[in-house]
Amino acid sequence: MMRMKAFAFLVAVLLISAGTFLEGHAQAATKPAVLTKGTSNGDVWDLQFRLKTLGYYQTALDGQFGTQTLTAVRKFQKDYGLAPDGVVGPNTWKALKKYSLNRSELDVMAKIINSEARGEPYKGQVAVGAVVMNRIQSAQFPDNIRDVVFQPGAFTAVDDGQYWLTPNKTAYLAAQDAVRGWDPTNNSLYYFNPDTATSAWIWSRPQTVKIGKHIFAK
Repeated sequence: MMRMKAFAFLVAVLLISAGTFLEGHAQAATKPAVLTKGTSNGDVWDLQFRLKTLGYYQTALDGQFGTQTLTAVRKFQKDYGLAPDGVVGPNTWKALKKYSLNRSELDVMAKIINSEARGEPYKGQVAVGAVVMNRIQSAQFPDNIRDVVFQPGAFTAVDDGQYWLTPNKTAYLAAQDAVRGWDPTNNSLYYFNPDTATSAWIWSRPQTVKIGKHIFAK
């Protein structure tokens, strides 16, 4: 009987592991489609949300790649050194993902701001978000927000579970300001609380500014 239970448990574990692998593999293999005027699909919703977060798209999201979306795409492409052809291909998607967040990623940003900088002045909350964006854009760190936030040992609030607290409206506003390019940290990649920091390494980093209880560093 014990052997049968052990066998059943092993099978369940293998099935779960296989399912997780396949799901992750499928997600990794899925790439956004090339979008042009007239396109209507889920990737257009993603595109419009990213452009709206950056301030390029001003109207309600509708999932339709029309004239307003085209104008927003061209403005983004021009500002970020891309050919302003209005076609959202691999290079435009790469830039969008480097400098913007989609809806679910903005939730991740708001959670890390809320958990790491709750009680800090608004500027200090934006600063934490700016560090996250700087890491996404840096070759020293992963190129997406989930891998940056959940990198082992990167954020205390993830390690102690505070990350899962529900963020408030202020955290979302700070997240949006950080995504739109407000960086009070002067391109910092790290921050720490000098009253609680025990790492000699973090103290060795070149410091840029102190905001609230946090010192920011490169």
